[in-house]
Amino acid sequence: MRARIVRAARDAGRDPQSVTLVCVSKTFESDAISPVIAAGERVFGENRVQEALDKWPPLKAVHPDIELHLIGPLQSNKARDAVLFFDVIETVDRDKIAKAIAQEMEKTGQRPRLFVQVNTGAEPQKAGVLPQAADRFIASCRNDYGLDILGLMCIPPAGELAAPHFALLNKIAARNGMAGLSMGMSGDYEIAIGLGATHVRIGSAIFGTR
Repeated sequence: MRARIVRAARDAGRDPQSVTLVCVSKTFESDAISPVIAAGERVFGENRVQEALDKWPPLKAVHPDIELHLIGPLQSNKARDAVLFFDVIETVDRDKIAKAIAQEMEKTGQRPRLFVQVNTGAEPQKAGVLPQAADRFIASCRNDYGLDILGLMCIPPAGELAAPHFALLNKIAARNGMAGLSMGMSGDYEIAIGLGATHVRIGSAIFGTR
């Protein structure tokens, strides 16, 4: 996996160190995660706040350099736990969540890094701000809530070519002055790297099927 990331980055004329591998450990328990940590990985992604709170504290006690990303939808009643526990929240996608995160950051003093999730396929069942509303929402996060948005995240629709969605995300990020692009999963991360991904979220290719 690491070798393929390096090749994809070099093929795109990029420094491989500019691509962060986020190992998506959602639904997997400690016995599956520990060998990946032992292999040297330190960045992991989880979909649910409570699941992460249940399984990661013992692992982080042994490996305090672990970096955790929330890559699943965030409910406002979990905003405090998310701000306190995660290093990166990739799924800021509506005003209610942006406001809740801002309030909890002010209360706790914690400053997780933040990405806005964009629903590039405009899928009604999927979280994320619509592309045509992204600029306004990013501006609102910055100006109304004082949030430092570092990048964008997307999950292309299943069954569609991923490249146009990655290109769209890159375009939105560029015009809003953001370098972070969390895009690409097990089946399309090499394409994503070619289109500027700074973070690729790999689950099944590392851990196997769920």
